[in-house]
Amino acid sequence: MKLINFLQINKRLLFRSSLVTLLIIFTALSFFVLLEPPEYLDIHISEEIQEKQTPDLDTIMIWISWLGRIPVSVVMVVLIALFFYFLHLKKEAVLILSTLLSGILGLGLKMLINRPRPSKDLVVLLEDTKYQSFPSGHVLFYTVFFGALILIILRLKKIKYKIKIFLVTLCLSIIFFGAVSRVYLGAHWFTDVLGGFILGVLCVFLMGYFYVKNDTNVSRNVD
Repeated sequence: MKLINFLQINKRLLFRSSLVTLLIIFTALSFFVLLEPPEYLDIHISEEIQEKQTPDLDTIMIWISWLGRIPVSVVMVVLIALFFYFLHLKKEAVLILSTLLSGILGLGLKMLINRPRPSKDLVVLLEDTKYQSFPSGHVLFYTVFFGALILIILRLKKIKYKIKIFLVTLCLSIIFFGAVSRVYLGAHWFTDVLGGFILGVLCVFLMGYFYVKNDTNVSRNVD
């Protein structure tokens, strides 16, 4: 009880501290990838993941990454937003639509940091890629989009507890395996994926703040 009371009393401080901490970690990681060559960490991790490649696993990883392609992700976001809108969950629809901004943010940072993609002399390339490498746009989008879905699932009252557990687990699994797939396919280094995840969590924190701000009543429109 003391811990719960402490968290309630200091929730604003904890929220701001979390944001600052995530921002510092992401900034430090950005400088790290600029200053350190990939040989010391990234190549080793890529080799460990890619040594388990099989034709069936290749297909699975390609399909997992397919969800993060720009045309696919845009259609997926719009369809889910429309789904919430027609359920009269306008706030949730806006939250889902806002996840598209992660693509603009990610592209801007890619151009700013300008880190090269993994090359075929260092890893096995199973996917053609474009744009720069850091942070991973796929992982950033997965974290923001499925993180937003998790927020909504947890907030909606009439979703049964067991269904909530299943849906949240599914969303977390897609984020995790989406991140693994980017390294497996040779599209990104581990630090690219880590950067995309950290930035995605930061975005989810900010989106979650505005989503629950001044919202004393949880949406009740889902049967």
